Amino acid sequence: MGTPNPFWIVCVALAGALSLVACLDLTVPTSRDWWEKAAFYQIYPRSFMDSDGDGVGDLNGIASKLPYLKSIGVKAFWMSPIYKSPMVDFGYDISDFRDIHEEFGTMADFERLVEQAHGLGLKVIMDFVPNHSSNLHEWFVKSEQREPGYEDYYVWHDGKVNPAGGRNLPPNNWIQAFRGSAWQWSDQRQQYYLHQFTVEQPDLNYRNPTVVQEMKDVLLFWLGKGVDGFRIDAVPTLYEDTQLRDEPVSGLTDDPEDTNYLRHIYTQDLPETVEMVYEWRELIDAFQAEHGGETRVIMTEAYSTLDVIKTYYASSTGRLGSHMPFNFRLITEVDKQSTAADYVKVVKDWMSILPAGQVPNWVMGNHDRPRVATRLGEERIDALNMVLLSLSGASVTYQGEEIGMTDVYISWEDTVDPAACNAGKDLYAEKSRDPCRTPFQWDDTAMAGFTTGSKTWLPVGDRYREVNVQAQLAAEKSHLKVYQSMMELRKTKTYQLGTVKAVALGDSVLAVVRELTNFGTYITLANFGSQIEVISGITLADALPGKLYFEVVSVNSHNIRGGSMATKDIVLLPNEAFVLKAQIGPVERVYSSICDSWLQ
Repeated sequence: MGTPNPFWIVCVALAGALSLVACLDLTVPTSRDWWEKAAFYQIYPRSFMDSDGDGVGDLNGIASKLPYLKSIGVKAFWMSPIYKSPMVDFGYDISDFRDIHEEFGTMADFERLVEQAHGLGLKVIMDFVPNHSSNLHEWFVKSEQREPGYEDYYVWHDGKVNPAGGRNLPPNNWIQAFRGSAWQWSDQRQQYYLHQFTVEQPDLNYRNPTVVQEMKDVLLFWLGKGVDGFRIDAVPTLYEDTQLRDEPVSGLTDDPEDTNYLRHIYTQDLPETVEMVYEWRELIDAFQAEHGGETRVIMTEAYSTLDVIKTYYASSTGRLGSHMPFNFRLITEVDKQSTAADYVKVVKDWMSILPAGQVPNWVMGNHDRPRVATRLGEERIDALNMVLLSLSGASVTYQGEEIGMTDVYISWEDTVDPAACNAGKDLYAEKSRDPCRTPFQWDDTAMAGFTTGSKTWLPVGDRYREVNVQAQLAAEKSHLKVYQSMMELRKTKTYQLGTVKAVALGDSVLAVVRELTNFGTYITLANFGSQIEVISGITLADALPGKLYFEVVSVNSHNIRGGSMATKDIVLLPNEAFVLKAQIGPVERVYSSICDSWLQ
């Protein structure tokens, strides 16, 4: 066998003596659950991929693109609603919580999609819409007819006496999300019903225990179909004030029909709401305990204040809630004019509410808000994706953000979003969500490769010939390849287990530092300014070497992967971003190797 190399004898001896101390710092977790380190991907089914040529995306279209999701490194995808629906609000008005809308396919298609996804190691997350149903749901039909057992499935009220005589007035001044009164008169029942969204989306009554159980049974139904969790829609609106008190004026707008005209203190974020989240968590945890398998997750949508969001994680007594209360701060708190310090504040504010033992999550875009490139700047696409994917915990990417898709102009004539239609021709563009929901851009063929048909439900973006998956896979440098490179970094122990720190270097340069003892240190730098910046990285992490090496670089960078730069003189071009790595020496590499085996 030959004489052992003395260098390795020394290193192995050192490692054997010190590895337990160096590797097993009990203050640092040695593993993460799948969702705690996952990159999630939101699919808007109508716009992802059409398999049958009708111009509307569907389940078989999604199934055909599962290899793409795998190739870009995502672990799980959540689909906006695919339930049976009249499609007034494009799936958020549900007429049957246990069936698939015919435009999307069949239950057999869904079951096949889940099976194929699991075969590729992908998790499937359903969009659960608990606040309301469609007015065509059999529950509402029966409730409107006062059928025994269904009378109180929804929120009904006689209204206030009309001083002028005639039909009663609405019970109070509450305003729905899509303009106008949140109350609709039913001629059949001779009462008003509450709808915090469109008239066709009556609110379910969560003060009725039967309704609560009905919706729990819906969750169990889909868990039985093999889904891996739920993104729960519009959670803050589940409960309303029992006294139906008027809400105060906000002062944010003079338009009395606009939802922002009022402060929604009696229709959102009532204490009972988070209690329901705890009950849902107990339900899915019990399902896992009985049926085994990996963790099923709850992801909750709430644009609430941080003090409220904190309670979604867990109660003061330790009762568990949402695994991932969505962190929308990268949507709501930054814009094109934001400084590096604004981004640092977003990170620090969220980390400050994070309970012990929980992990953060970061959402930069979704189907309700303008696309990242439109909202924050096309020239910053790589920088923004690099920041998102450098932060610790889970990330959420909305379809198309990985290739830098932008909002598409939608004329009034082509507008279909109820939020825009209700606003009218003069205000529709301000309220419309259609521009961020246009068909995904797969290639440069007709209809961007989204459909074989001649028409799509929303117009395809006019830049699809340049901005598409096929072109970016073929290019030497592209937004998609930057995204894939960042996904590879997220597999490293430093990214999965290490500390995170966000630092502002002047007004324009943001640094995200990831460190883990005995593993590589990574520093993501993003210049959000319009000027060349020269910064020193010496103080960003402990004991940095004199040179740092480029690991990932933005499309607009002149640097190359593997190249180096002096730690004390780092130059960034306007809107340039890159990830630098501190190389570790031979002995540290031995530590790293042994630690790696301990952490498997």
